[in-house]
Parts: sequence; C-alpha cells; structure tokens
Amino acid sequence: MAIEYNWNCRTVDVHPTEGDETNVVYNVHWEVTGISSELDSQDEPYQSNIISTQSVTYNPEDEFIPFNDLTNEIVVAWTKYAMGEELVSSIEEKLSQQIESEINPTSITKTII
Repeated sequence: MAIEYNWNCRTVDVHPTEGDETNVVYNVHWEVTGISSELDSQDEPYQSNIISTQSVTYNPEDEFIPFNDLTNEIVVAWTKYAMGEELVSSIEEKLSQQIESEINPTSITKTII
C-alpha cells in the first residue's frame, strides 16, 4: 500500500511589519493528509489527517520573499525545515498507522438489537 502525503501550509500568521519588510510570516497553520492507494468499500481511498501549527523564524540575512509571491510549496519547505526531519517523519508515520488501523481495525463498535 502506498500513501501520498499532502501538506497544506496556506494559512499563516504574519507580523504586519518587521524591520523594513511587511507581512512577515512567523507562524504556519499546517494540515497533512495521508491518502492511501488502497480503496474502501465505496471505492474511496483511505485517508487521515493531522492539523497543528509551527513557528518559523525570519532571518533578515536571507532573501525576503514578499507575501504575494509565497506559494504553498515555499511555506511547506519552511515548515518542514523548522520541524526537522525527525518530526516530519513522525507525523507521516502516524498518518500511515492511522490509515492502517482503518484498513485493519483491531476494534469495531457494534449495536445489539
């Protein structure tokens, strides 16, 4: 089973001004969705998601990217860098385990009639 991980980092908190720059990102509201290649009984992929935030630091020595030029891909890279490889891997592994639990549950709730 293959799992695709989609990172959404489009919602951010910004400082209106910081030094000479405007709309400086300092916090990212991220959501990661894991989507399985395996389909459920309705032919939909199994999926799970995790939502949280990650602070990022603006370094005035780095090239500043104006807010209107930011893309999800750029902010995902910043977020993953701030998290570190270990945390990124841990998040994706947790999603994989959640999806595996959906596919092969160890407990099922039933109602007695």
